[in-house]
Amino acid sequence: MKTAFRLSVLAAAMSCTIATPVFAQDAAPTTEEELATMRAQLQALVSRIDQLEGELAETRAANEAQETAIAANAEAAAQPAPEPVPAAALEKKDGWSFKPRGRLMFDAGWTSAPGSTGADDGFGNEVRRARLGASGDLPGGFGYKFELDFAGNEVEAADAILTYDAGNAEIAIGHQNNFQSLEELTSSLHTSFIERAAFTDAFGFERRIGASVSFNSGIVLAQAGVFTDNFDDTDTDNRSFDGRLVVMPKMGDTQLHFGGSLHYNDLGEDDATVRYRQRPFVHFTSTRFVNTGNLDADSEFGAGIEAAVISGPFHAAAEGYLQNVDMPLAMEDPTFFGGYVEAGYFLTKGDTRGYKGGKFDRVKPENPLGAGGIGSVQVNLRYDHLDLNDVGIIGGVQHGYQASLIWKPASNTLFSVNYGRMDYEDAVLPTSTGETDYGVDAFGVRAQVDF
Repeated sequence: MKTAFRLSVLAAAMSCTIATPVFAQDAAPTTEEELATMRAQLQALVSRIDQLEGELAETRAANEAQETAIAANAEAAAQPAPEPVPAAALEKKDGWSFKPRGRLMFDAGWTSAPGSTGADDGFGNEVRRARLGASGDLPGGFGYKFELDFAGNEVEAADAILTYDAGNAEIAIGHQNNFQSLEELTSSLHTSFIERAAFTDAFGFERRIGASVSFNSGIVLAQAGVFTDNFDDTDTDNRSFDGRLVVMPKMGDTQLHFGGSLHYNDLGEDDATVRYRQRPFVHFTSTRFVNTGNLDADSEFGAGIEAAVISGPFHAAAEGYLQNVDMPLAMEDPTFFGGYVEAGYFLTKGDTRGYKGGKFDRVKPENPLGAGGIGSVQVNLRYDHLDLNDVGIIGGVQHGYQASLIWKPASNTLFSVNYGRMDYEDAVLPTSTGETDYGVDAFGVRAQVDF
């Protein structure tokens, strides 16, 4: 288009220039001076055309850029604002990554027991967990996770693990959970109540130093490991072998979970003992109404089954666990039992319980506070049973009836209200009249944040 414009202007100019001397031939012949003048005028005209073409191109480019910017702004305005990427997630270079992590849980409440038992009840509070640590990747397919817990005026190691990703399998070495119970393996950040089911603490489920492998293919998860003891008891001769198998199929939007676990612990000492006991629902009291006392033991063997379902706002879970103790001087080895049944429901639209890797996971509110909603609100009910009576050992029986209300304003913040009624049979703390069958009430609240 530029060329055509230039040619048309030059043609017009040349016609005018040529025509002038033709008509002037009648008057006088054209001189060299006049031809030079006409050539100068023609060159000036060409220069002016070049200038006009440049200005026209600049104007068109500016208009196109403005139109593109307007269209881009309109498209951006129609899209939701992207969520900010946490700075920690960006700390990755040459196969290395570093992500700080932590959690803080503050509990308060009270317990109420018959006064004549001498139990230490009333108001209580504590920093239940105060953890700081980090996790990330290392070159060559390795990873790490390390956390320290500062609660209770002590510094204790929680997870301290080196892992290796072998495709469908993960190998872990270090201080870690061994494979007992859906309730135990679910993070304390994501449980339905401020304390786990009674049998998990009573039977001594805890992190131990060892090596393990987890294999996950489709709906099947298999886990196994060998362990010694935890960081606080490295001088013991404990040697345990643990395994867990989980099948986790989905039916439409419904997540199912079926699993079982085995545990064998060789105590390895001639004078070794075990003790099984439990608090009345809340952790900030040190009183135990069920307690076997110390039992001479060579080893212990445990077996558990677990099942769960998540369907929209509804979830349910149930577990049972048997703990057998090999007592060298006993006529018969005792077997104790613990278990629970629970159900929960979200009152807020669109919310559901999280599930990942064979355990319950984080709840992410569909409409968090500050983004047009109030967060998620969930109610839960549970029956919790612990029986520490068998073959002449009277450790007591605890029936727990529990309820909780959980509000999560956002994914990493939680507030919870909990109530538990514990009915005891053969409680180890009798009343002044010798009564060992009575009830204890417990109430607890929690404020929690993690990152």
